[in-house]
Amino acid sequence: MAAASALAPTVLWAEQREAADSATSQAVSARIATFEEIWRTVRDRFYDPHLHGLDWSAARDHYLPDATRASSEAALASVINSMLSELHASHTRYYTPHEPEYYQLSDIFAGALRRRGLERAFPGGRISYPGIGVLSRLDMQGHSVITGVIEGTPAQQAGLLAGDVIVFADGAQFQPVQSFRGKVGKEVVLGLRRTGAFMQISVTPVDIEPNMFLDGLKASARIIRANGRSIGYVHVWCYAGSVHQRTLEHLLSQSPLNGADALIWDLRDGGGGAIPGYLDLFNTGAPTMAPANSGT
Repeated sequence: MAAASALAPTVLWAEQREAADSATSQAVSARIATFEEIWRTVRDRFYDPHLHGLDWSAARDHYLPDATRASSEAALASVINSMLSELHASHTRYYTPHEPEYYQLSDIFAGALRRRGLERAFPGGRISYPGIGVLSRLDMQGHSVITGVIEGTPAQQAGLLAGDVIVFADGAQFQPVQSFRGKVGKEVVLGLRRTGAFMQISVTPVDIEPNMFLDGLKASARIIRANGRSIGYVHVWCYAGSVHQRTLEHLLSQSPLNGADALIWDLRDGGGGAIPGYLDLFNTGAPTMAPANSGT
């Protein structure tokens, strides 16, 4: 009986170790599968069949060991994006659910993605994520620097500004999505550095849908009074879809912008997608602008 009792902890430890090894093995297999799928997708679908002269098989062999050793989804993404950077191509990146761009791009391409299993990632097809309405990038210390504050969002209402460095959220390292997961409608305390000074600001995250950019465009429209003049201001955060241009045209036709002496058409910090013809906004009688073929 005593011998059996002494063996019990050993057996339990062995079972726990076996379960942990199995989970680790499954995680490694999943990381390799993700890596291989992305490698094949680029091989088969990249716009340049010669992949800018890159030996894509050699790139796979170089980065696969790092992908196998990756200890988290973020670490795997870093390896994959290092491999993709070898292509020296814009608009080529692997995003994870921990990044706002994952949701924003899913919405832009939702029509195509619905035929490829969108609802597996977003049950019911509704795309949203917890956030406060900022655009950010990482600085050299790994902190998030705010590059844009969308009008009408919790971030603007709380007084956050472009240039603020977010040091922490509720005492933990700031992450654009995960810091607000499970906290929609609850106050989150952000630690900030602003022009060298440290401060704390409370902000209440919301469930953000990608039409945040369109709502921000509408909320940005205003008149600035200067030297007896009325200067209209509007911020177009995104041009992914003609609805953004139609909304801009509507805003310009309504009060107060239709009575402005001048207009600031702010295109900073957001996403692209505009076509040259949009520049004919104020000169409808001119021939529509079109891209030129650089080879002619």
